Amino acid sequence: MKIGIVGGTGEIGEGMAMRLSVHHNVAIGSRDEAKASISSECTVSSLQKRGLCARCCGVCNQEAVDFGDVVILAIPYRHVVPTLSSLAGFEEKTVVSPVNPLAKAAHFYFDPPAEGSAALLIKSLLPKSARVVTAFNNIAANRWQAFDEELDYSVAVCGDDDAAKETVMALVNGVSKLRAYDAGPLAVSSIVESITPLLLNVARYNKMKDVGIRFV
Repeated sequence: MKIGIVGGTGEIGEGMAMRLSVHHNVAIGSRDEAKASISSECTVSSLQKRGLCARCCGVCNQEAVDFGDVVILAIPYRHVVPTLSSLAGFEEKTVVSPVNPLAKAAHFYFDPPAEGSAALLIKSLLPKSARVVTAFNNIAANRWQAFDEELDYSVAVCGDDDAAKETVMALVNGVSKLRAYDAGPLAVSSIVESITPLLLNVARYNKMKDVGIRFV
């Protein structure tokens, strides 16, 4: 599978690139192509030291979109509108949103846009033929980067296009010990996104680390 990661040099993007490039062709995208190239070289080197072959390259964000059959938006919520307004070519693409609209005061809280969720905002900004799927929302960034540790979490997947949702669920199930669950249509994304501030609060107030979810 050809996967483009927009914002692939952030903590989540780099961790995703490392884990996904073992099995898929990955383009690490960034506003700074030189930074993406360095990230790609580090990913290849890190995996080679483990006896693994990485299939990835560093490109600008637009080239990551053009490259991928699946495009992952590994960007903070505050960057969604400016980033997507600068990009084109999402027609017929499966677009994965792990984006969570959250804010912090005395605690973390869900702070959605008028559309109700980051995923629905993203859908409104993309061509109608783009197939937006919510996934990977509740996994801590540092857990993605801890490559030698298993990711043993459940991943809720939301979307309105059944084929796109099946593609993303297969992608999820191919990463470490992640297990994908069909959580329904894209309208459910607000529930999935709101779990992340809950996890952050649980971790903070109970002095825990890397809190995630698992359905049993």
